[in-house]
Amino acid sequence: MVQPAWQDPVLLAPEAAPAPEYGTGSLADLLPTLAAGQGVPGFEAMIPELSPADRNCVFLIDGLGWEQITAHPDEAPFLHSLLPTSRGGTGRPITSGFPSTTATSLASVGTGRTPGEHGLPGYTVRNPDTGALMNQLRWRPWTDLKPWQPYPTVFQLADAAGVRTAQVSAPGFEQTPLTKVALSGGSFLGRLTGEDRMDLAAERLAAGDRSLVYTYYSEVDGQGHRFGVDSDAWRGQLMYVDGLARRLAEQLPPRSALYVTADHGMIDVPFGEESRIDFDEDWELSAGVALLGGEGRARHVYAVPGAASDVLAVWREVLGEQFWVASRDEAIAAGWFGPHVDERVHGRIGDVVAAAHDDVVITASVNEPHESAMVGMHGSLTPVEQLVPLLEVRS
Repeated sequence: MVQPAWQDPVLLAPEAAPAPEYGTGSLADLLPTLAAGQGVPGFEAMIPELSPADRNCVFLIDGLGWEQITAHPDEAPFLHSLLPTSRGGTGRPITSGFPSTTATSLASVGTGRTPGEHGLPGYTVRNPDTGALMNQLRWRPWTDLKPWQPYPTVFQLADAAGVRTAQVSAPGFEQTPLTKVALSGGSFLGRLTGEDRMDLAAERLAAGDRSLVYTYYSEVDGQGHRFGVDSDAWRGQLMYVDGLARRLAEQLPPRSALYVTADHGMIDVPFGEESRIDFDEDWELSAGVALLGGEGRARHVYAVPGAASDVLAVWREVLGEQFWVASRDEAIAAGWFGPHVDERVHGRIGDVVAAAHDDVVITASVNEPHESAMVGMHGSLTPVEQLVPLLEVRS
């Protein structure tokens, strides 16, 4: 129905946005559930549908959301065949967290904590101590690790409890700050090829009577960003990673459970002024803004002192039909970052937080030329970005 011109626009309410399933079915709940089943002290089963196993392996495929698997049975026959096993045989996905982006999600996986606790609530966020934007994926500018993310990882606690733990990933990730704050504990084993990672993950899984192994593959996300999830390059990566998952599943030692999951999904955003709003060229959106953080579909907006309410009003007026636009307090109250936000994390969250509802992004062509040129995007609360698989194979 066409809305009469005289009627006020219908703005999206922040409290109506689909918040992640923290505490019952999110990425932050996965490793605590597995560790609880292995008898690691201090953990409880947060995802009730999962059954304990002595040996657990998590294979995280960057960028491969639930809807991407369901839409591509021909390219991913093995993964598609596992859809009924997701979330303990319920055939349902779990959620990432907010924002649905790699740094936030990997921190949630590794620490077993929500973004409001572990403190990586976005791709780029303001450091309250310096006032500068900090890129949490690339860790620029350098920031001391322990104050930024003080909690132990699940791997560290499991290792201390006698569980044989290992991360099997690309060698270049071993010394990255994100790995250290989110995924450290036990052994890091670097392998270049996906096949070598699958083989070694299965080997390390068999090495302990109780074992917890994590392995990772990134290029599904990489091709999606470059060419989109509707591209041949992306489909080629999906076919490849489907074979990797099958290779790992076929090598599981006895008493094992393999969980295939992802950090987020992805959506292709059309090029054009209607779908790509350039902050750097928009005087209205930039008025009163000191820093623009986050990413195209999940923006943290930091206002100059005294301008937060005005910035909120303008962003809501301009974008409120296409984005959930919330104040910091509204986003926290709506549970976007979890049921609790630590005091040290509070100032990292934008004065205004904008999460895309439609197929639209807020780019920054001058300050973020690389990110602004991407085809595939993610970060928001929509199902295509939020819902991730938890496919299961047992031996």
